[in-house]
Amino acid sequence: MSNNSERPEHASGGNYSTKGKSFSRDMNYIPTRLLRDVPEGADAVAVEPGRYRLIAARACPWANRTLIVRRLLGLEDALSVGMPGPVHDADSWTFDLDPGGVDPVLGIPKLKDAYLARDPEYPRGITVPAIVDTTTGAVVTNDFNQITLDFSTQWTEFQRDGAPNLYPEALRPEMDELMHWVFTEVNNGVYRCGFAGSQESYDAAYERLWVALDRLEERLAGRRFLMGDTITEADVRLFTTLVRFDAVYHGHFKCNRNKLAEMPVLWAYARDLFQTPGFGDTIDFEQIKQHYYVVHRDLNPLGIVPDGPDPSGWLTPHGRESLGGRPFGDGTPPAPVRDAERSPHTILG
Repeated sequence: MSNNSERPEHASGGNYSTKGKSFSRDMNYIPTRLLRDVPEGADAVAVEPGRYRLIAARACPWANRTLIVRRLLGLEDALSVGMPGPVHDADSWTFDLDPGGVDPVLGIPKLKDAYLARDPEYPRGITVPAIVDTTTGAVVTNDFNQITLDFSTQWTEFQRDGAPNLYPEALRPEMDELMHWVFTEVNNGVYRCGFAGSQESYDAAYERLWVALDRLEERLAGRRFLMGDTITEADVRLFTTLVRFDAVYHGHFKCNRNKLAEMPVLWAYARDLFQTPGFGDTIDFEQIKQHYYVVHRDLNPLGIVPDGPDPSGWLTPHGRESLGGRPFGDGTPPAPVRDAERSPHTILG
């Protein structure tokens, strides 16, 4: 296994857990929108094919959302993608997978450079996903919650023929409530466990997480996807946590009541999605493990990356077809992954 912790620029990680405190995520992201039509005075820029670049590390669950939705909607020609390496220091995500360690379009070695191009005194963390304006080199937005919704609603002119409707208007009130709950209880819930600074905060986070996972096990027992018969944005958001669960969250974040593979419904549901074009073909388990186990030096001081678990189980039959449904609704599956964007460690053929 390649271990990027040996690179000098990755010698120091950040501090993610504070003794005596529970974990609280800073949710102040750059709110600028990319809109089809920009109202006067709005904090927004116009959608324009070829102008913007999505920066999305395969390792990060929040960035993984954007990679999946971009694939499902077929936005590859409209929005290029840059992928930082899985390991970064306390300063910034870096483009160490690219020749010379520089993003070939933006010409920068660190994503921080694009944040500073927008605000020379940018005060917050350098996060992915981020959308960068290639004409200025500056970050437009890093609001991961909004980016994928805008892909569905603001980039429609540039979606592929047969793109699925991931955010059906009639379902939005229920979806928005469900996605918020999935975020607070599951997506962010595993981090509350992993970054807990006291036994008490860990115990509370652990209990809260498993209440949510048990509730999802019940919800999905009689329906193929979270909203019914077709895939929606809600499934994308849950999937990026589930696919990292046994490889990282079970051990590294101490979410260890049981493995995902020991929850019959959620494990089958996650495999169903993994084997659906647009989901598993964005996943690189090696990069995922490198990121968490190397970057979080306060949790794993020696930076040792586990060899397991064996990912081949993700390819076993899931049986969810018996519930019926049409994953893409009236749409069609996306085309195969382009060679330049193919995961170097994919377990898919």
